[in-house]
Amino acid sequence: MAKKKSTGRKSRKRRQVNWQEVKAWILLVLIGLVLYFLARPVVEEWTAGPGAGAKVPSGHWQYGIDLSHHNGGRIEWDSLFVMTDRNGYTVRDLADAVDVQPVRFVFIKATEGVTHKDTRFADNWKEAGKRTLSRGAYHYYRPNKDPGAQARHFIKTVGPLKYRDLPPVLDIETFHAGGSKEKLNADLRIWLETVGTHYGKRPIVYTYESFARDYLDKDILSDYPVWIAHYEVNRPRWAGWDYWQFTDRAVVHGIHGHVDMSVTK
Repeated sequence: MAKKKSTGRKSRKRRQVNWQEVKAWILLVLIGLVLYFLARPVVEEWTAGPGAGAKVPSGHWQYGIDLSHHNGGRIEWDSLFVMTDRNGYTVRDLADAVDVQPVRFVFIKATEGVTHKDTRFADNWKEAGKRTLSRGAYHYYRPNKDPGAQARHFIKTVGPLKYRDLPPVLDIETFHAGGSKEKLNADLRIWLETVGTHYGKRPIVYTYESFARDYLDKDILSDYPVWIAHYEVNRPRWAGWDYWQFTDRAVVHGIHGHVDMSVTK
């Protein structure tokens, strides 16, 4: 009997290599590598590896931080130091540091809107008051809420200030949809004048550079001390600032995680 031919195997055709596709992929990879290495110096200018934080700006400064309930974990109030390595990055390990500076001042979130109190304010305010560092309280302003009520809420929460405490701070960084710049600035003046009259100190206005430029009256920014937030620049593009928050990615000995850091002369 004749053998049947096997039908279980099908003949395989060799797939032809498409060299045009290969060349295209190689070109894309090369372009990606070039773009990565071109962008790398910009990224590394302000960020570093594990255990390190943002780079501090060149110059001789007093360093400060701001705290709220977002800063979790225990704070070692007697061990707050800004340590930087040879490249100017903030580091947590003393072995990596070539310069160590104490934290000189701290701004602490007290209130927001007309009812909210920061859950860590009382403890942070009390602990900061036991130390020699300067402390200041700030209010996160809500443009859609009554400015007088917000001012009274802040005053009631913070209570009396000591002579060495920093002026109170108005944190304004949002614009209410449907509102107007004229009403916003008029309402801000109500808060500033109410709080300033109560404490006998001109409040500090905190905002970020583009918001100040687009929404705030020049009169407000010239009548009150300015704490400007402007990240990843050698100097803020805002003349006349008193405090400069240059990052929210610093590391500080004594605090868990990253923290906002500011400088002043």
